[in-house]
Amino acid sequence: MSSAIAQTQSNEERRRALPSHLVICLVIAMSLWSKASMRTVLKNLVDGLSEAWVRMGKYWRIPCKSSITEARQRVGAGVMSRLFHLIVKPLATIETPGAFLEGLRVMAVDGTVFDVPDTQSNARVFGYPGTRPGTRAAFPKVRLVLLIETGTHLIVDALMCPYRIGERVRVKKLLRSVTEGMLLMWDRGLHSYTMVQATLRQKCNYLGRVPKNVKFPVEKVLEDGSYLSWIAPDGKSKKKGCTKIMVRVIEYTIDTDDQPQIYRLITSLTDISLFPALLLATEYHQRWEVESTIDELKVHLLGRKTLIRSLNPREVVQEVYGWLLGHWAVRSLMCQVAQTTHISPLRLSFTGTLNIVRRAVPKFQRLQTEEFPFFSPGL
Repeated sequence: MSSAIAQTQSNEERRRALPSHLVICLVIAMSLWSKASMRTVLKNLVDGLSEAWVRMGKYWRIPCKSSITEARQRVGAGVMSRLFHLIVKPLATIETPGAFLEGLRVMAVDGTVFDVPDTQSNARVFGYPGTRPGTRAAFPKVRLVLLIETGTHLIVDALMCPYRIGERVRVKKLLRSVTEGMLLMWDRGLHSYTMVQATLRQKCNYLGRVPKNVKFPVEKVLEDGSYLSWIAPDGKSKKKGCTKIMVRVIEYTIDTDDQPQIYRLITSLTDISLFPALLLATEYHQRWEVESTIDELKVHLLGRKTLIRSLNPREVVQEVYGWLLGHWAVRSLMCQVAQTTHISPLRLSFTGTLNIVRRAVPKFQRLQTEEFPFFSPGL
């Protein structure tokens, strides 16, 4: 945390009742106690220190709402973004059940949107979704794209943007965090030549679903029923001198109650002995772990009708990164516990762990006077 504060020049020049370290923890704690007021969140955050204050004969008055708002504005959004990118990383080991496929770390990308308070500044920066002529959406919306380690539900990279910017544009920027030794999965809405090209440039393998209208000429049928083909560059890429890329196509049908549904996947994994079509088709449906992660964020962690409470764009960005860090805190704890017991982190209850974290925060604050991490009592 100190590194993030120093790198974003968020240090204080004088002692404050709400120093930067405490404000950062407060922004993260807003997601842990999402339905509580800001002053109540702050009370919960420092509740465990009260016993030590009593022994010292000290008393700390909870600042008013306006003071908390001023402290958040002083700290800014940059420090939260920097802290997120300093901390988050994949945590699964090769022993983590379901986290690897033949030695490849399984990752997935997807996006979601969420409402922010309907203020002029939020509307100007983030924008409204389209509606019928003469009408307007109730709330401005923010788009959030996520890179997730499917075996742990850890969010290892994220970007937010105004609603008008599409998922495809922002998701490509998340490829900065994929590397050799990973298998990246995406849904058909993210399919494009540039997505395939950019993933391969990172030396990362991919497994993606393609829309029905995209055609692939059969170049060579493989023994497992999949076949080799190629994906042609779009007009813009062709002007840059890009050429077609070889892909392996896997087609299969899933029987449903209504009617059979045909799936088509493309992948860079061409070794059918290591990656037969059935294995990849089965693995692709682990991509739905992304939806479970988004559900953890939007339902179990926050669970508010309007997920974000901040009235200004700068504080919205700050709050979103605090939200992501809150999810990281819970999920990384689950990952550590699962590793000690040799089970999958996905077998543990997210809501149960969240409740444990809420109860445990005060207990970890029963420290010696010289160990107080946030501020000096009596301010």
